[in-house]
Amino acid sequence: MTRIYIMTQGCAANMADSEYMKGILKEAKFELANSLEESDVVIINTCTVKTPTENELFRTLENIRREHPYKVIVLAGCLAQTEPKKLKDYCVVGTSQIHKVVSVVEEALHDNVVHALETGEMPPLNLPKVRKNPIIEIIPINRGCLSACTFCKTKHARGNLRSYPIPEIVAVAKKALREGVQEFWLTSQDTMCYGFDLDTNLATLLKELVALSGKFKIRVGMGNPVHLKKFKDELFPLFQSEKLFQFLHLPAQSGSDAVLEAMKRGNSAAEFLSLVEEAKRLIPRLTLATDIIIGFPAESDEDHWQTLELLRKTSPDVINLSRFWARPKTPAALMQQVPSDVIKHRSKIVTDIAENISTLQNERWMGWEGEILIDEQGKEAGQWIGRNSSYKQVLVPGDFRLGDWVQVRITKTTVWDLRGEVVG
Repeated sequence: MTRIYIMTQGCAANMADSEYMKGILKEAKFELANSLEESDVVIINTCTVKTPTENELFRTLENIRREHPYKVIVLAGCLAQTEPKKLKDYCVVGTSQIHKVVSVVEEALHDNVVHALETGEMPPLNLPKVRKNPIIEIIPINRGCLSACTFCKTKHARGNLRSYPIPEIVAVAKKALREGVQEFWLTSQDTMCYGFDLDTNLATLLKELVALSGKFKIRVGMGNPVHLKKFKDELFPLFQSEKLFQFLHLPAQSGSDAVLEAMKRGNSAAEFLSLVEEAKRLIPRLTLATDIIIGFPAESDEDHWQTLELLRKTSPDVINLSRFWARPKTPAALMQQVPSDVIKHRSKIVTDIAENISTLQNERWMGWEGEILIDEQGKEAGQWIGRNSSYKQVLVPGDFRLGDWVQVRITKTTVWDLRGEVVG
């Protein structure tokens, strides 16, 4: 039996696509391998967000071809969709063709090079799936987005917004609950524009999901502020539901209006700040995550300072930092670039600030008692990782199983997480 191993780069949407491909291949009687070494075929589900990730892919390909010359390689994901010429010697599964992975693998096994890159259809949501984590269901609620950010290459891979109808998403969630799932991740390139093409929105979807019976939690994935402001009055009250993690991933990218305009983000820094202030007022225990790009083309010292001010005013719990990389075929690649030594210096400053903010935000949880959902095994023996109602990561010692609900008290905090002990 042919053994297949899938390597995944990138975001939760890519993780979901890999789970679907595993399910389809397993149903087609292929054997899923646990490592590259055990496999006959390796599928690499690629990401195109950052240049280092792309470089890592090509190093990986070179290593596989050198160390395992007889393995069959298939490429999938965003980079495969946007750079087929660079991958002309490999079989490729595009972002909208994951449901055809079996036929592509079969062609690869017969030494035929095929590129399945059509974008006119959406993979069905009810495809078979092999979950990486048996209690977590990752649901891609839409594909593509409505933005045209000048730095983003993912738009070339995923295209314009196409949302899955609410009944189809609810059906997937019901099936997952019957199979023991207790945590849902709603993911896409931009969750905040979900449903705009279907005359609905994310709030309407969430109302349907939280109405389902059972004990479970929902994490809403990244969404852009330019769309959130259109339906925030419907969305924010829903975070009072015990079935929603009080977690919001809202990328600021910059605190400078000049930079935001050059990025074509569609919102101002003041609008971002207003959204965060309102969200924190209505959701007191909100965990706020944001993204910052450091050294966007023509970013001045003043622009950089304005970003620092925005971080100071909003104090995000999680700050995902990215040094700017000029991605090919994007408008930002043609703009005046900031010197690399300047970017490195600014990155160090923002990193230090981010760690200080995270430390202070986590210290607010010292002494808290409450329930966490165990959703991951820790790296150390007898260590487990759970999430509290605000999606804060809590490390706790004990003898648990995935899906256990545990009462804990926070006894220590670090830059990155909370540490607890079982109570009761």
